[in-house]
Amino acid sequence: MKDIRWADLIIVMEEKHRQRIRAEFRDEMRYKAIEVLAIEDRYQFMDPELIDEIRAVVDSLLEL
Repeated sequence: MKDIRWADLIIVMEEKHRQRIRAEFRDEMRYKAIEVLAIEDRYQFMDPELIDEIRAVVDSLLEL
């Protein structure tokens, strides 16, 4: 919950993750932005392909 309180933007991989966070932390999420990357959870932990995909999407979100 502490992470949610200080965050300006919360980024999740799938819509179901957004729904879970909003349901569990209803009050904390009231004024928080949450972005769904729409990346399927089909990768192994730290898969280089996944990392590249996340970086590409997040960089465009953050305008880096």
